[in-house]
Amino acid sequence: MQIKIESEHLNGLKVLVPEVFEDERGFFMEVFRADQFKELGLPHEFVQDNHSKSSKGVLRGLHFQWEPPMGKLMRVTQGSAFLVAVDIRKGSPTLGKWFGIEVSEQNKKQVWAPAGFARGFCVLSETAEIQYKCTGTYNNKGESGILWNDPAIGIEWPVTGPTLSDKDTKAQTLDQWLKSPDSDNFKY
Repeated sequence: MQIKIESEHLNGLKVLVPEVFEDERGFFMEVFRADQFKELGLPHEFVQDNHSKSSKGVLRGLHFQWEPPMGKLMRVTQGSAFLVAVDIRKGSPTLGKWFGIEVSEQNKKQVWAPAGFARGFCVLSETAEIQYKCTGTYNNKGESGILWNDPAIGIEWPVTGPTLSDKDTKAQTLDQWLKSPDSDNFKY
């Protein structure tokens, strides 16, 4: 079985597709295999798995963590969602640029966004379940977020009037983040 890199974006972001075996019983696929990830130059030592379920129109993000640095391998296991990543690394030629893609239980794509990217998603189906493997354990003192609709980034979200958490509504802009001393933890 093979996991392949379908495309690469923003100097580090990768879209992965697994080999899927389907028959009258259903399907089977490998979503992570350390030896293949190592061969592809991807992280192969994850330390935390997360799983969330949200309703249509919910937007979560844009979240990131610098202590410890956290990269995420994201996939949608039920429904569909628009996954987004924004480069927030100082000195990066793609600083402030974003990438978004619809990921679903049907297309089975995965998105790898390394540390130095703010990540988020909005739910397109009635509900969606998103699972992600993390390269760092969660630390609320070393995490933050970028405002989901920061005009300097200009993400074209496929929802209007999303449902947001209070925390995401009050997130900082990219400019505010780049003025913070903590932003020095993400240099290109």
